[in-house]
Amino acid sequence: MVMARSRLFRHTSLLLVLSLLVLTAGRANAQTYPSNKITLIVAFAAGGVADTLARMVGQGLSERLHQNVVVENRGGAGGNIAAGVVAHAPADGYTLLVTTTALAINETLRETKPFSAADFKTVAIVASSPEALVTSPSNPAKNLAEFVKAAQGKTINFGSAGVGSGSHIEAEYFFKKIAKIDATHVPFQGGAPAINATLGNQIDLLATTLGGGAAAQIASGKLKGLGIASEKRASVTPDVPTFAESGFPSFFAASWVGVFAPAKTDPQVIATLNAAINDTIKNPDVRKKLSDIGFDTIEGSPAQADTLFKAEVGKWADMVKALNLSVK
Repeated sequence: MVMARSRLFRHTSLLLVLSLLVLTAGRANAQTYPSNKITLIVAFAAGGVADTLARMVGQGLSERLHQNVVVENRGGAGGNIAAGVVAHAPADGYTLLVTTTALAINETLRETKPFSAADFKTVAIVASSPEALVTSPSNPAKNLAEFVKAAQGKTINFGSAGVGSGSHIEAEYFFKKIAKIDATHVPFQGGAPAINATLGNQIDLLATTLGGGAAAQIASGKLKGLGIASEKRASVTPDVPTFAESGFPSFFAASWVGVFAPAKTDPQVIATLNAAINDTIKNPDVRKKLSDIGFDTIEGSPAQADTLFKAEVGKWADMVKALNLSVK
């Protein structure tokens, strides 16, 4: 019995020592972070909004943390492929996910996925762009209120850049649950063909974001902005009213781009990355570049960013469930 207790004591002591060594090594790594290149895994194809912001963030991180930053695009499955890669990557701060609102939406929308929201720590929500409803300049409606009034008792169609996108979900929820309009969704393979269909009057209107290319089209007069789902008008499209100005004051929706790390990443590493990202988006040139394409920067601590992300998960879950949507 004495020998058994002795062996148990030695075993417990060894586990305690190993645990302390792991903890000490983790703290040492956090204090010297970063000592290697950082890889940003972008959840969408090159040239898109997430990719554009990832490259801005990557340059800022490289300049401030004095390490190489590599941007790697892993598009597919609505952002799930990249998210799955990062969720199961080493939690050392060297493999990060750059994605959009899709990460919050997919938590409820996707029936099967190789991760959950709990597999990530939010490093920063970098910038957001309001959801917008736009139409052809030939449409007689001057704003969203006029469009809704004219559509009462009719069946309309609206396009978006794919099933399950934030633009698709917010527009369908708005029409069916708030405006009470019979609306049919027409999905497109990307923003460019959706905009072209709108310009060609093939669909009644397009659900998109200002930052998805709509801002430039509105500014040039090629598209007519009916409304944006934000609390205030956007500086890049000052003539486009908010949903609230059209009589729908309680509906707000935006697409954002954020940076995420595996859940077990050291908080000190998260804080280092967050500070560098905040410093990057404070740069006046970066702010202007983002503002010009319809994005507003978002500064905040990791805790604030995580609170925002969790609120977004809940908000989009409510809409997905109300519409009874699901994607396998």
